[in-house]
Amino acid sequence: MSSIRNTCCLTSAKASSCLTSARASASSRFGRGAVFALFLLVATSTTVTLAGPDKVGTKAVRRANETISSLLRKKVAAGSKAERKLAKSVTASIRDFLDIDELGKRSLTDHWDELSEEQRSEYSSLLRELIEQNYIRGLRANLSYEVTYTGERSHRDGLVVATEIVTTRRGRPYKISVEYTLRKSAGKWRAFDVVTDGVGLVENYRAQFNKIIGKSGFEGLLSKMRRKRDKQRTQSK
Repeated sequence: MSSIRNTCCLTSAKASSCLTSARASASSRFGRGAVFALFLLVATSTTVTLAGPDKVGTKAVRRANETISSLLRKKVAAGSKAERKLAKSVTASIRDFLDIDELGKRSLTDHWDELSEEQRSEYSSLLRELIEQNYIRGLRANLSYEVTYTGERSHRDGLVVATEIVTTRRGRPYKISVEYTLRKSAGKWRAFDVVTDGVGLVENYRAQFNKIIGKSGFEGLLSKMRRKRDKQRTQSK
């Protein structure tokens, strides 16, 4: 259940593991690197602006980063009512930018047409909760990084915004390439895929979900996701 387990690596302790393992090997990049890019949305960032005005996609990514970073600068006590309120604000901001439903659909492109509406609905709901619960847990992390917006280009489904993340590993500067693939939905540019050092989140989920479905069927995938959700709920109390 590597993909769902890796979705849950966005805790304060394991986020650093995602970072330090992002380039350690092809397999660790595949399983963790793309997920780390999502964690960047709930970390404290410093932005570097290149010459020239932002294009429309870059504006959307920058706005999401800056909005969430401003929320996270607010200091609240762990487990407090203020933290729960802040978590709701962060989750709402991320949901506004990250199209988890589209990400989930593309991850199941090999099976989507075979699923009933009820199956699609439960799967999308479970995936959304698994990802968003990790954002909430990530509130307690203390990861800082610098993001540079390096370019924007057209994509068959919309736009790709390229960034470079600079943080530290073992006291030394550490660079990660992160690209956000955006599409326009309800008048907004939203991300449905995040590619870290060449490894995409959709690609990661698709391979892992296909493996699980091939072995245990779609119900087996849902069952594993339910167990992971229930475990996260227990841990968040």
